[in-house]
Amino acid sequence: MNTQNESEQVLNLSQELRRGILPLAVLSLLKEKKYGYALIGDLAAAGIEIDQGTLYPMLRRLELQALLESSWILEGARPRRYYVISEQGSRILEILSQEWKNLNQLMEKLLGNVPN
Repeated sequence: MNTQNESEQVLNLSQELRRGILPLAVLSLLKEKKYGYALIGDLAAAGIEIDQGTLYPMLRRLELQALLESSWILEGARPRRYYVISEQGSRILEILSQEWKNLNQLMEKLLGNVPN
């Protein structure tokens, strides 16, 4: 296998891993109201790059699932839609956080980084 092909595979698989954690990351950052662009900045500061075309559909999906609530707030010259985790979202976040920790422990064992 050539190096370029291997690099592309690693990039693609890495992106798949990151996509799976995005809802958990978003829910964890919305304990206080934030608008989308601020959320993109917070995720980037945490080392998670996401574009608007991925974030906004996810926010709408999480809101439809009753995990987020949103409201329009007039700030400056134009209104912004702010998102915050709902009560149900907080409960789900707690469950998903534990699930993430459990999966992480399992993967550490599988990868040989933690003694049995």
